Amino acid sequence: MSRRFWVYVATFLSAMLAVVGFGVFVGGILIEFFSARQSPASGALSPTIQVALAGLCLAALMAMCWFALVGLLLARQARQRGAGYGEAYRLIESFHFREAIPLLERLIRNGKESSEVLMLLTSAYAYSGQLARAQATADRAVELYPNDPSAYITLANGYRLQAAHDEAARALRQATRLAPDQPVVWAELGFAQRLAGDDKAAVESLKQAANHAMPAMYGVRVYYHLAQAYQAAGDTREAVKATAKMMSARDGLATWKSGLKALEGTAYGQSMRYEIADIEQALADADAGNLG
Repeated sequence: MSRRFWVYVATFLSAMLAVVGFGVFVGGILIEFFSARQSPASGALSPTIQVALAGLCLAALMAMCWFALVGLLLARQARQRGAGYGEAYRLIESFHFREAIPLLERLIRNGKESSEVLMLLTSAYAYSGQLARAQATADRAVELYPNDPSAYITLANGYRLQAAHDEAARALRQATRLAPDQPVVWAELGFAQRLAGDDKAAVESLKQAANHAMPAMYGVRVYYHLAQAYQAAGDTREAVKATAKMMSARDGLATWKSGLKALEGTAYGQSMRYEIADIEQALADADAGNLG
């Protein structure tokens, strides 16, 4: 079996033993508390307290093992991806794209090139206005990792920032062939198809995404567009169901809003701004009971 499987097993067992140990401790304390009310304490540790303390020690030991395992995994990830990967990721999350580029370029020079590194570098180039470099990096990701769906998502992101939505949709279509059970990939394909003007195909892709659980940031957009499609088709029942799911995922809209700053000055950023405003209006109408 794979190393990842045994890591999962070790993590699960350590967590279960920690829970059992803590449960034994709490149970022993409760038993001793009620027993002490019926008979005076003798001054020595009772067997119940001894068992409770053993349970607490087991829980503490398993917690230490879990933290050690997490530390080893983080160290292994740092060796695989390079020491600058985490810092570059944090810089991109805080929209400091130009500062992240040298770190990512150094990782590639040091032989730490991977699909994830190329994806971050593509985003950093694109959001800092270096679209030609972004395109070349995305093309390289597909060339090096033709069977990795994230490589095609990287390629699609580059196309999307250039408003080449048809090309983005084609790249994402290939990603869905490689990862047909990934709702995020289907959602991204639906968004790209909608921007490309292929509304019928977009709805089908969004339905595929809705067949699986997905993060709230994708759920709020997917169910908004499905609700609009069902309403346009006169399917009130499905439109109400999609609206309810959109409302349950409403917190995910904050993630898209936080990324608008990075998209300023692009056609895609402008369309995202309009879409977010439409979703906010739909949520306000749903809160007010105006679903018509």
